[in-house]
Amino acid sequence: MSTLSDLVLAQGRSSEADVEWLHLLVGDWQLLADLAFADIVLWVPTAGGSFVAVAHARPSSAATLFYRDFVGHEVKPEWRQQITQAFETGQIVDSSAPDWYEETPTRVRAVPVLRRLRPSGAATTDIPIGVITRHSNLSETRTPSRQELTFNECANELFRMIANGDFPDLNAPSGPRRGAPRASDGLIRLDVDGMVTFASPNALSAFNRMGFAGELEGESLAEVTTSLLTGKMVVDESLPLVVTGRAPWRTDIESRGVTVSLRTIPIRDRGDRKGAIVLSRDVTEVRHQERELITKDATIREIHHRVKNNLQTVASLLRIQARRTHSEGAKEALTQAMRRVAAIAVVHDTLSEGLNQDVNFDQVFDRVLLLIAEVASSHTTTVRPKSTGSFGDLPSEYATPLALALTELVTNAVEHGLAGRRDGEVEIIAKRSDDALSVKVRDNGGGLPEGKVGSGLGTQIVRTLIQGELGGTIDWHTLHGEGTEVTIDVPLFHLARRDGVPVGAGR
Repeated sequence: MSTLSDLVLAQGRSSEADVEWLHLLVGDWQLLADLAFADIVLWVPTAGGSFVAVAHARPSSAATLFYRDFVGHEVKPEWRQQITQAFETGQIVDSSAPDWYEETPTRVRAVPVLRRLRPSGAATTDIPIGVITRHSNLSETRTPSRQELTFNECANELFRMIANGDFPDLNAPSGPRRGAPRASDGLIRLDVDGMVTFASPNALSAFNRMGFAGELEGESLAEVTTSLLTGKMVVDESLPLVVTGRAPWRTDIESRGVTVSLRTIPIRDRGDRKGAIVLSRDVTEVRHQERELITKDATIREIHHRVKNNLQTVASLLRIQARRTHSEGAKEALTQAMRRVAAIAVVHDTLSEGLNQDVNFDQVFDRVLLLIAEVASSHTTTVRPKSTGSFGDLPSEYATPLALALTELVTNAVEHGLAGRRDGEVEIIAKRSDDALSVKVRDNGGGLPEGKVGSGLGTQIVRTLIQGELGGTIDWHTLHGEGTEVTIDVPLFHLARRDGVPVGAGR
């Protein structure tokens, strides 16, 4: 299905600023549907004078009228005149008689969408950038409860704000926080002075759990929250503006081990504030989980940091031992062991810097390449390393064995491929696809006899890491002319399985 941006821009009548406004509006799409107890559809004009649907929301507070999305479809003939009238006049237009949809009587309201040009000031676009239709089910006729009446009143005020360019609010937070309150979680209605005129049962229950024993209605929400937070050393500085209904912000209040998230939507009439809607939600468990995750992330970072320090200590001990030994064979073995431990330490150093277990392997490999200079200097050879392509992000279970294997291959290219030369080149080419990683390590040295592969410890380590741990393949062959090329192919099916997407899907 096409995205909202694609659908809107495809009609050729909307600007990028219009698309951004519509995205902000659709961000509160579910809230509008829940408050209105109705399906709502967003229409934008087409080049041919018609309208196409670009967003559709169903209410969680009532049964939906439409079991199929309208998104991407042109407006039905029975709604076109009403939508066109709202678009051309810039006024809200109600259906004059019940509209029948699949033998169900409905009431349709068409609301023009005006875009405010600047966060401050009353200037809006000259003509609407779209039209919202609200489809209410009239088949279930009964006396509405006080909560339903209040929800409908709030919905009507928000739709009037949309028609005046007052909603969405450009000063509101750009993105929803985890655990953002919804209409069903708890709704409080404030007048212009911040006094509570209505509190839903869920909203009252949330404040009761924090220690408030009375009724919210008739009370100042600011005074209620102040009494709950008495003695608190740290209080969100935005809280007074939220609980008085003056700013479209979000905040959390915590008391007696209960955390309640508040979101305020000021109600305005052409810029003048008339009151506010305050949505509340008990997010105690959500915030507890977030704190646990932060603690675990910090613990993991600390573990990687300590492992890195321990590995660097081991590498330093091996280097000291190599310098003090008199056997050239032992010195070489200790030096190689030191480089292998240092390569593993590089991965853990990168892991200790982030909050997740994925590693930007391009950064890791850039640090691995620094080992070439150390190896080359010990063999009095000038090496020009060259790296092309990208490895991308890899989980630690891939990064550690791959870093160690590439360290061995690069070291072998310098020690054996370029042995006896004053200078040479080592080129590493990485190619990443959705389901595989291919790496080539080339040198312009003397090359291997075709069909002959080294049998040393380094070669055995590389085979074990690539074939055993990564399930990949490795091939050595001599290039035409001179030099050796080693090709590594590593499948990423473990990565695809971990992310829960099929092999070949984009990351």
